[in-house]
Amino acid sequence: MAFYRAHILVDSGTAAVLKGANAVRNTLIEEIKSRGLDKEIKVVETGALGLAGAVPAIVVYPEGVTYANVTVEDVPEIVEEHLLKGRRVQRLVYKDDTPAVVKAAGSARSAEMRVVLKNIGVIDPTSIDEYIAMSGYEALAKALTAMTPEDVIAEMKASGLNGRGGAGFPTGLKWEFTAKADGDIKYIVCNADEGEPGNFKDRLIMEGDPHQIIEGMVIAAYATGAQKGFIYIRGEYQQSVANTERAIDVAREMGLLGCDIMGSGLNFDIEVFKGAGAYICGEETALLASIEGFRGESRVKPPYPPTHGLFGKPTVINNVETLANVPHIIVNGAQWYSEIGTARSKGTKIFSPCGDVQYPGVYEVPFGSTLREVIFGMAGGIKSGKKFKAVLMGGPSGVLVGEDALDRRLCSEDLNPGAGALIVLDETKCVVDLIRNCAQFFLHESCGQCTPCREGTKRMVELFDWWAAGSGSEQDLMLADQLATTMALTSRCGLGQFAGVAFKSSISLFEDEYLAHLADKSCPAGVCDMDKVEEEVRA
Repeated sequence: MAFYRAHILVDSGTAAVLKGANAVRNTLIEEIKSRGLDKEIKVVETGALGLAGAVPAIVVYPEGVTYANVTVEDVPEIVEEHLLKGRRVQRLVYKDDTPAVVKAAGSARSAEMRVVLKNIGVIDPTSIDEYIAMSGYEALAKALTAMTPEDVIAEMKASGLNGRGGAGFPTGLKWEFTAKADGDIKYIVCNADEGEPGNFKDRLIMEGDPHQIIEGMVIAAYATGAQKGFIYIRGEYQQSVANTERAIDVAREMGLLGCDIMGSGLNFDIEVFKGAGAYICGEETALLASIEGFRGESRVKPPYPPTHGLFGKPTVINNVETLANVPHIIVNGAQWYSEIGTARSKGTKIFSPCGDVQYPGVYEVPFGSTLREVIFGMAGGIKSGKKFKAVLMGGPSGVLVGEDALDRRLCSEDLNPGAGALIVLDETKCVVDLIRNCAQFFLHESCGQCTPCREGTKRMVELFDWWAAGSGSEQDLMLADQLATTMALTSRCGLGQFAGVAFKSSISLFEDEYLAHLADKSCPAGVCDMDKVEEEVRA
């Protein structure tokens, strides 16, 4: 095996590739070779580093220096100054002064506890050898050789792992329901249909460490008696699809998928299913309908998927982050995992702060960390010297919280983090405009199956359009509140049920801002143009 004095990790996540990471990588390779350093320095593609607003990015090891917003023109200077002369190119050094995978003392990321993300930015996601070198598939080997299926389920229950998709259902209990259900065939489905605006953590995992998901699914199959698995990935996530399919193929070649896995007698295989971009398919029963070849529409529950799921058979549905936790629990034990977090929220949670923050990206912290620690301690606080105004927790279907929530704990006992999106607003943003955008999203994504959602989302958009144009009245505020409540009580699935949650949570926080639009016909933030009231808005 060749020895290299330095490794350069190139962020090859989707965002980085779209901004020219491939050209930066190719130029690095050419420049290093032209200077005769190709036997000393190795360029490695890795998954996204979690630096959403700073790509293309590269990390130089062994120093652990991250360069952000790197262009092709910057490459010769990096090679000349850093790789030849050992001097950092200070103008390109990421302000956090540490990559996603290095915890430098005093850095923002030193407060992270990386469990699920421990390999992200460290290994080549296309190499199963590198995953195995980082203890990959040890958990599967332990489960198959030293544990019974009942032992695995008991370990999952004892760990306290709850679903990370937002609903928070206990994972071990869900597996137990499927294990005990009658069925000639059972399924494991990974919900990777990450469609909530502000969420991009699942993409990071799939692009940077896909074998972790595969290992978690095989362990789930062993515990429940499943024979077939599907990973449902939204079609727009092309690199996630490519990396995951490649990982499945390699795992199958090595006997980690397919027939008689590791000589245990377990037969289980996985297939990637590409979604067509419908947000509704993030709802578990609509997702199952899509795999079955039907239009993505939710089903009435009960019965629930663990007993009557895909093709009417017992089915476990977990999201990406949930399954990625499984190998760590099996290897390290339930007690280790249950000691992380809070009394009712065990383990770590991945957050993706975005919007008006200095360092948007992906951060993993123990449950119980405060909102302030994530937004100000990690994401760098509000950019451009502006003041903090609010955070939309979990995306458009979540709640809006203000400054008084900054010191609340992120856990089910206090401030429920939902799926992990943190859309941060500064003082220049208008709450009416934000909620209007949320309403437009739900109107666009409603499948139209049930009347409360189909018609309710239209009425909500109409109301917020009126308010933004200066045509609303104070009575509209109560009308919108009643509409949101009705939708929550009568809609068929979570899309309609949660379409008005952000609005309802914002009323008490920003009532003055709403009244300014409705009574004074003014927008305090100066975002809504009250001078352009058009009569057809009400038509």
